[in-house]
Amino acid sequence: MFLGFYDYTVILTYLSLLSAGLGIFVSLHGEGHPYLGIFFLMFCGLCDAFDGKVARTKKDRKDAEIKFGIQIDSLTDLVAFGVLPACIGDALIRRSDFIPEMPKTPSASKFENSLCLLLFTLMLLYMLAAMIRLAYFNVEEEERQKKDDGVRKFYCGVPVTSASLVFPTVMLFQYILPVDITMVYFAFMIVLGFAFLSKIQIKKPGFKGIMIMVGIGVVEFIVLFAAWQFFQR
Repeated sequence: MFLGFYDYTVILTYLSLLSAGLGIFVSLHGEGHPYLGIFFLMFCGLCDAFDGKVARTKKDRKDAEIKFGIQIDSLTDLVAFGVLPACIGDALIRRSDFIPEMPKTPSASKFENSLCLLLFTLMLLYMLAAMIRLAYFNVEEEERQKKDDGVRKFYCGVPVTSASLVFPTVMLFQYILPVDITMVYFAFMIVLGFAFLSKIQIKKPGFKGIMIMVGIGVVEFIVLFAAWQFFQR
């Protein structure tokens, strides 16, 4: 009746995209809410940790279903771990004590305008790096599967999904350090963007490794939520 697939194998990917969309909306709405956006980013990471394993539990998947799953996974990753972190960065700029309030007025100094232009350029380049990495990974994975039907054991470059752990960790600094962490956030964005495109070999985590990362994410979520609630009062 409708295009696409709607069984349980794609539910987590769909939920991840919806979470990313909500994170973008709350980050860009009004004055922006970067700390709410980061919670949606973490939920995207949780969905991504298990979507592949859930999909592989269905043994009779058709070739079209497998290819569809690969495509929506990458498209969702671009939105969740490429666009959403950039939108959170935009919200940080507008809430920053260090950076003058946006939008800029004609009376703003050249330094203010140049700094904001630089940060927006970094956001665009970060999203571009995420897209290039995901597209290259898809091509490489397709070529690999022609020679090897097994599961990939190594990644070339840092996966874009690492954003779901890196940026929440950076956000924790805001509650530990008595200074504005906006510039720190963008510094990590630069490093992560380069890491996406690097040729460093990283071993793909097994189930134990995934559970450790999920555990770290859960701890970060609890600490961030508790700190956010405390500072809201």
